[in-house]
Amino acid sequence: MLQFETGSLSEEEVEAILDSLPVDISFVDKEERVKYFNKAGKRIFVRTKAVIGRKVQLCHPQKSVHIVNNILEAFKTGKKDVAEFWINLNDRLIHIRYFAVRDKNGKYLGTLEVTQDITDIKKIEGQKRLLDWK
Repeated sequence: MLQFETGSLSEEEVEAILDSLPVDISFVDKEERVKYFNKAGKRIFVRTKAVIGRKVQLCHPQKSVHIVNNILEAFKTGKKDVAEFWINLNDRLIHIRYFAVRDKNGKYLGTLEVTQDITDIKKIEGQKRLLDWK
């Protein structure tokens, strides 16, 4: 059982929750190594267990490594806490966000990458107040 400030969860529950999120998440530790990724139903950027322990720079196209390094440096120095991008990929709009992960004292622990297909979200208009499972 993992005890948190706001409750407790089993390891099985934590993994199931993370895998149920409608986003792809990856965590890179303070040493810039990939430490974790969730197994979302339809990952946008496919991950294999072979990336665990690999330097994050080796997981990105060479042409974007300088951007990855700039983000990590800004997070480590405390200059920034969030970086975000959006790209078109296979006729879908993909939102990519990076978040600095810090402990309660502000010490940098790593970076969380969150990737989400927002194509259908962008189409939402008005409001939907009732459940409609058609």
